[in-house]
Amino acid sequence: MTAIDDFTRLKHIADACQEALDFIKGITRQELENDRMLSLALVKELEIIGEATNHISSELKNRHPDVSWQDMIGMRNRLVHVYFGINYDIVWQTITENLPILLAQINDILKLDFPQNKSP
Repeated sequence: MTAIDDFTRLKHIADACQEALDFIKGITRQELENDRMLSLALVKELEIIGEATNHISSELKNRHPDVSWQDMIGMRNRLVHVYFGINYDIVWQTITENLPILLAQINDILKLDFPQNKSP
């Protein structure tokens, strides 16, 4: 996989993180449960994060072992294959607690590994 591919995938992850965080601004956990469209949108963003992560090169992942690459892929797999039993407490916790950290990590990687590209 080429560097531009990794850059593009990282941008997809950053964009999906930011969109999910934007979607929940001013929203409570209970509102998530009652809003089917929001629930589906958030699940889709997490799926995008996991799918993009799955296609990032091993070389880049190995340079950044502090990022929970396997957890992102695992979350995507659970959401896709166990769609009928999604635990929205875990979705909420992942988005509110983990995505801000992940977004910062991805933005740091973009700046460090791809300084020639415009990144956040």
